[in-house]
Amino acid sequence: MADESVATKRAEEKRKQVLRATLQAINEKGFNEVTLQDIADYTDFSKGVISYYFKNKEDVFYHLLEWMTDRIFKNEYIAIQKENNAIEKLNAYVDAVFKSPKDNKIFYSVYLEFLAQTKTNERFREVNNTFYKNCWFIGSEIIQKGKSEGVFKDIEVESGSHMIRALIDGCLLQWLMRDDDTLHSYYRENCYETIITYLSHKDC
Repeated sequence: MADESVATKRAEEKRKQVLRATLQAINEKGFNEVTLQDIADYTDFSKGVISYYFKNKEDVFYHLLEWMTDRIFKNEYIAIQKENNAIEKLNAYVDAVFKSPKDNKIFYSVYLEFLAQTKTNERFREVNNTFYKNCWFIGSEIIQKGKSEGVFKDIEVESGSHMIRALIDGCLLQWLMRDDDTLHSYYRENCYETIITYLSHKDC
């Protein structure tokens, strides 16, 4: 049993190595240009090792999108659980989303490449839908907490959670397009203030 556990952990680590390498490859080369050989080169594994763990290149990409979005959701959710009230939770959420210029640039650059494929790739579309449901779940929890505390009195939970994520993504995408890392904190602060204003003054 112990040997099986070690083998499972090693296999999982190799899978993660492949996914991290794929993320780097897509970021540097672009979605359509990356080949299995490129992924192998970034990992120092052979193509045979990659094919052992994944069916094909699309399967690698699918698991990368799933791993990437799931990791982001978990990090953001853990961040809000550490806080006690709605305002603190919202602040922690925005902080977790605006992780760093480097991390945000890599994620959104690669994520946009995936979004361009969702129209024709159902598996990618399903992962993306799950990601947004998770994002809305976080927003809903924050709003419900705020309503129970009397600070977000007139917010409808579902539409409010959608708007929170729309404002977050909009701010980060605009920051990304401006291609200036020094503006990262500016967009973070403006994003937070805009969400607070929206949640505090929304009329039903």
